[in-house]
Amino acid sequence: MSRLARETCGASAIEFALAAPVVLGLLIATLEIALLYLAQQGLETAAESCGRYILTGQAQTSFTGIRDANGNLTTTPQQQFKAYACTQLPTMLGCGNLYVDVTHVSNFGAVTLAAPTLVYDKNNNVISTLNYDPGAQGSIVVVRLLYNWPVISVIGFDIANQPGSHHLLVATSVAKTEGYS
Repeated sequence: MSRLARETCGASAIEFALAAPVVLGLLIATLEIALLYLAQQGLETAAESCGRYILTGQAQTSFTGIRDANGNLTTTPQQQFKAYACTQLPTMLGCGNLYVDVTHVSNFGAVTLAAPTLVYDKNNNVISTLNYDPGAQGSIVVVRLLYNWPVISVIGFDIANQPGSHHLLVATSVAKTEGYS
C-alpha cells in the first residue's frame, strides 16, 4: 500500500482531470460574456438607427402596407417598423428574437428606461403586446429594441433572466422628432 502511495506516474493525468472542467467552464463563460457584450453593442447601434428613422419622420410617413388579393392591409405600421429594425441588426442577431417598443412622452422627465415585462406562454413564446406609437412632429419618442439572447449555463454560471435560457438585451434611443412633411 505504501508503494502505491509513492507512485507518481499518473499524477499529472489526475490533476488535469480535476482542473480541466473548471478551466473549460471559465473559458466558456468568458466567451459567452464577450458574445453578450458584442450582441448588446449591435443592438445599441440598431436602436440608434431606428431612433433616427423615427426622428426624421420616415417611419411616420413611409407606411405603405402590403395588401392581399382582396385589397386588405396585411401589415401594420408596427410590423413594417420591425422589418426596418431587422435590417439594422448585425447578422449575428436574428429577427425572430427581436421585439420593438415605441412610445412617445410629454417631456424628457417622463421617459422610463426600464425594460417592459415580457409575458410568456407555456412554450416560452413571448405573448406580450408592445407599443408602437411614434407620435407626431415635435414628439419625444422612446424607441426600445428588446432581444432575447440565448445563453448556456455552465457549472453554475447562469446569466439567463428570461424563461427558456435567454437573457433579455435592451437598447433604448430617446429623441424629439423633427418637423417633417
